[in-house]
Order: sequence, then C-alpha cells, then structure tokens
Amino acid sequence: MPTASSAAQTVNIYEAKTQLSKLVDLASSGTDVVIARAGKPVARLTSLKDQKRPFRLGLLEGKGWIADDFDAPLPDELLAQFEGR
Repeated sequence: MPTASSAAQTVNIYEAKTQLSKLVDLASSGTDVVIARAGKPVARLTSLKDQKRPFRLGLLEGKGWIADDFDAPLPDELLAQFEGR
C-alpha cells in the first residue's frame, strides 16, 4: 500500500480496485495516486479543490427596473384569462 510521504504514488489497477477507499483518502489528503496497467500510467486520482466563488452584493445594481404599478391589481379581462374564464 502506498504511503502519503511523497507527492504522487503509483499503484497497479488490481490494487486500485481492492484498495479504492484507502486511495481516495490518500488523494483527498493531497497525494496524487497514479493508476497503472501493465506498468503504464493510465489514470490519476487527485483531490478536488473547493470551487466556491465569492458572493458579491450589488453586482447587477442599476441593470434592471421595476414598474411603479408592479403590484397593482390585474385588469379583469387579463385576470379572467389566467383563471381560465
């Protein structure tokens, strides 16, 4: 079983199948795991970086508008169409 002491570890595909949980833990701790078939590297197991974007207030300020009569009652004929009358 590879150890977390170096930057990347190489394991054969059989070991990767039988030790997947341990290899995922190793990768999540920052050590890349290279999976090889017949000694030839074919895949890399690595950790995912947190991709949160900063939340910015006011990003769309001044880009839209709301009509003065936004919350006024609808005309009777339009309200009747919404209600299926």
